[in-house]
Amino acid sequence: MFTAKKSRLALAAAALTGIALVAAGCASNDPLAPETDAPAGDTIVIGSQAYYSNEIIAEIYAQALENAGFDVSRDAFNSGQRDAYIPALEAGEITLFPEYSGNLLQFFDPETTARTSEEVYAALPDALPDGLSVLDQSSATDQDSYTVTAAFADANALVQIGDLAKVTTPLTLGGPPELAERPYGPSGLLETYGVTVAFSPTADTTVEALLANTIQVANVYTADPRIQTDDLVVLEDPEGLFLASNVVPVVSGELPEGAADVINAVSAALTPEGLVALNVQSTVDELGADDIAKQWLTENGLI
Repeated sequence: MFTAKKSRLALAAAALTGIALVAAGCASNDPLAPETDAPAGDTIVIGSQAYYSNEIIAEIYAQALENAGFDVSRDAFNSGQRDAYIPALEAGEITLFPEYSGNLLQFFDPETTARTSEEVYAALPDALPDGLSVLDQSSATDQDSYTVTAAFADANALVQIGDLAKVTTPLTLGGPPELAERPYGPSGLLETYGVTVAFSPTADTTVEALLANTIQVANVYTADPRIQTDDLVVLEDPEGLFLASNVVPVVSGELPEGAADVINAVSAALTPEGLVALNVQSTVDELGADDIAKQWLTENGLI
């Protein structure tokens, strides 16, 4: 009896093992299965600022990683400003965060002299504390700029800020009142590009004043949705009058193998115009970050 019972148990165990192997084989051949299997327990905690544009980028990271088979947590979305989330990054409580290169550099190195996109990105590794690193930066930016209407740009052949020096009619610059004293304000325009402007403190009505032609040059952020909806042109800044702030992923510790490649592919696809379009979908079309991210990833062949 004992021998027979033992034999039956052995046969049952073998059968269960065979079923498990078949199931595993079926799972590995599933054409809808993710391309990458994340190591067990390696949950990537993604954070975002309490800012719709930053949350959209964080959601793009999250969906791209999930599509590649990684476990993701969104518990750190809407984490506030740098004073709140940087300590969490340093402590390893947040794994991945979409940041802005120039502002991040100044947070850790207020005296930095880096200005252009390349200079800022090159300076970041030395400025970041131990345990933090950056992946590939995107060409997309969210920073100060000098912007004109498309009609004004076409009429005066404007591409770069320096081209304003060729405009023969008087120019008025509009922006927040403090712009008058900022190093990239009227004095910086003259010193860096030889452009002379009057100044009008237009504050919250800056774009309206630009469209009404009461000012001809406006201080507008490069990811502002109105760049698309109001047909504006951001003038290039080759001399680095403004501190470059490209979208850049910050990593705490090490990502699971293959995760960095997923995020770098996102950064390569995210353009300045693309970021503006994402923000239009949020502010004008009133779509949620999850829907915006899924559509963008699909259109760019990333999921």
